[in-house]
Amino acid sequence: MNKRRNFLFCLLAMLVFTAFSTQAQTTVHIVRHAEKETKDPANKDPALSLDGQDRAKDLAALLLPQRILAVYSTPYKRTMQTAEPTAYGHGVKTQTYDPSDPAALVASVLRNHKGGSVLIVGHSNTVLELVEAFGIKRPIPELKDDDYNYLFSITVNGNSTSMVMSQYGQLKRTSVPK
Repeated sequence: MNKRRNFLFCLLAMLVFTAFSTQAQTTVHIVRHAEKETKDPANKDPALSLDGQDRAKDLAALLLPQRILAVYSTPYKRTMQTAEPTAYGHGVKTQTYDPSDPAALVASVLRNHKGGSVLIVGHSNTVLELVEAFGIKRPIPELKDDDYNYLFSITVNGNSTSMVMSQYGQLKRTSVPK
């Protein structure tokens, strides 16, 4: 009887240890919106250009193998249109967030989407702040006006956080000669 009890105790201890030592890895992909339409400089909420629409589709294709649990975007046309192909491909709805409070978004993502992947679409003046809110040192000083192709993939595994910075999408199309 003691051997059986010892065996069960050891088995239970191993299960508890495994449950507490195994952290659910969460991956957060952060991008700036794709290229926007620039024909009307007075338009504060432009849609994506054709190049931007292509880049949004490239992003969706790149993230298709991931287990995307949620897609977040600011409430502007260009960010929503960048997020939409990925959200659609994973059967989720794009959720809006307040770009002025990156800490709240980070806390929500880590609380609600543990163990999966998330896409966050922001702007040139918010993307690097989001990266920093996840505890990662700013990888580049700033995003320039024509920087639409950076993908910041942050992995959170327990108390460990790391990031891979890459680029995605096709190069800008050249104008067609007349």
